[in-house]
Amino acid sequence: MINKFLKAKHWQLFLMTFGIPLVIHSIVMATIIEKLESKVNPDPELLFNYLQIFTLMMILFMAVFLGWFWSVAIGLQRLIPSNLKLNVNKFKVFLLIPAVYILLFLAYFMTAFTAGNPVLGMFFIIIPLHLFSMFCLFYCLYFVAKTIKIAELKRQVSFGDFAGEFFLIWFYPVGIWIVQPKINAMMKEIEDNTDDNLNINQHLKSF
Repeated sequence: MINKFLKAKHWQLFLMTFGIPLVIHSIVMATIIEKLESKVNPDPELLFNYLQIFTLMMILFMAVFLGWFWSVAIGLQRLIPSNLKLNVNKFKVFLLIPAVYILLFLAYFMTAFTAGNPVLGMFFIIIPLHLFSMFCLFYCLYFVAKTIKIAELKRQVSFGDFAGEFFLIWFYPVGIWIVQPKINAMMKEIEDNTDDNLNINQHLKSF
């Protein structure tokens, strides 16, 4: 799965995270607006169906987005010299926290809407969890950008070295068109080196 994310084209990741969800969202919103403008009593079931679709789109977006984070941070470690490798265990924990939070939040949101009785006291728990999850995401963003640059330069880097990658990943819909081709090139380098080593080994065995 990691290699699939690393070898994926920029347009494929864009479609999965923004293109397809945006098209579905536009179709559903157009349907709701059409129902409202027709002066027909809106069916509450229509709104509930939209919320279900919205939830699925959010899960799809976060699965691809966080899956890409995981794949880059873990998969590119093979290109980093052993003395420069980063603490991936800390990264894994920080990535898991927002993933769990988002699933719990969506489950609470759908349950509260269905029951029609949201527990207001939950917001005192949700708000700090939301802020902490944002902090975790920014750390993961920082970690992924740093990993890409170390894998590229093969040396220790400062924030100034990978600030470009950091902001490109932050603005993912635009940045993915620039960052992912660099990752694809790194993966091709790995494959070329592997093929060369295999050819050398085969050549040596032939003697």
